Amino acid sequence: MTRGFRFIHAADLHLDSPFRGLSGLPDGLRERVKASTFTALERLVDLAVREQADFVVVSGDIYDAKDRSLRAQLRFQQALETLAGHGVPAFVVHGNHDPLHDGYSAKLRLPETVKVFGSDAVESVIVRAQDGEPVARVSGISFGRSAVTDNLTPGFVRHNDGLYHIGILHTNVDGDAGHDNYAPCSLRDLTGGQVDYWALGHIHSRRVLHERPWVVYPGNLQGRHVRETGPRGCYVVDVAEGGASQLRFQPLDDVRWEVRELSIAGLETEQQLKDALEEELEAACAAAEGRAVLARLLLIGRGPLHTALRRSGWLTGLASALRESVASGAEAVWIESIEDRTGAAVSREDLAAKPGFLGDLLRLASEAGESPERLSAFAEEALVPLMGQLQLAALLSEWGPEEWAAWLQEAEELAIDLLADGSGAETGWSE
Repeated sequence: MTRGFRFIHAADLHLDSPFRGLSGLPDGLRERVKASTFTALERLVDLAVREQADFVVVSGDIYDAKDRSLRAQLRFQQALETLAGHGVPAFVVHGNHDPLHDGYSAKLRLPETVKVFGSDAVESVIVRAQDGEPVARVSGISFGRSAVTDNLTPGFVRHNDGLYHIGILHTNVDGDAGHDNYAPCSLRDLTGGQVDYWALGHIHSRRVLHERPWVVYPGNLQGRHVRETGPRGCYVVDVAEGGASQLRFQPLDDVRWEVRELSIAGLETEQQLKDALEEELEAACAAAEGRAVLARLLLIGRGPLHTALRRSGWLTGLASALRESVASGAEAVWIESIEDRTGAAVSREDLAAKPGFLGDLLRLASEAGESPERLSAFAEEALVPLMGQLQLAALLSEWGPEEWAAWLQEAEELAIDLLADGSGAETGWSE
């Protein structure tokens, strides 16, 4: 019978991530952002000690690049030594960002309590409590090279020892489109009974794909850009006698990315807009519970302020004023950008229902946006003339349905601004 125990599942630490594209940050906040991956690592260690975890598993991408910085390697070594000093073993695999046999890796001595799984085949070890009694079995395999395209799940097998079995794997389950398709596998591959808890890495959003057996992505420890919003951290997993498991998410991030939407509907003056945006920032800071906040503010909806927002330099001036306003407060907060996705104070549905060029265009846009697949196909066809420029083609290849939808909405609103008057009637064309 399985003996009760507790372990921590973390992944995608990306230590010493460069955090590009954050020019303009105040010096103090910039240094906090640059140190945030290390701060999250320290909090992971503190959590393991405080929770008296029996062991910690790390499911790949400890480092941000295959030529990992010496600073990052020394900090990870220090973290492992601290865990070892408190009797907490660690089980580690490497992923596509930090493969075992690619790039620079310093020759550092790790504690005997650390097991780094190799890349040739799945390895399996028994975890023992301090009294010597076995509590679990942990199996894992690292990436040897950056681009592993083989399904690695067949190497994980059930051992007839009655122990709770944890499989550590850096993988893309069912081809998540937002991540490179490395070590691809299907959910069916993971639910065949060979493992009780799949400790996965690679996908940076927190997901529980299946229960009993558990198939879990904890997400990364620290968000690194505006597409990685909200709390970031790890799972504390309690396994009872008999194998029943309970998961508890624990945030560890020190800098939190937020995207906040604010509708201009009902707002009539610039002062009302400024006050509403400041309230959004205050709410974001309160939710972050002492963490630094990097916020993108999205203005949506229809209203009279749309005309002001479209004035050249207006949004830039508003962002600068808000940054100066919040900089004097006690909270560490920075406005990454303010985006205008608003529309004129007209009815789009009424315009789309009318005959004429504008109505036809809006109906075509609605059809193109009916599904992500249809929108992507429409965007690819429309952008063919631009794909001959290599740098632009590389940038566009990273975009997906979310970006195409934003572009489509922008095109619709531009057409409405140009072709409809304030009453919603279509303007005429002059020869």
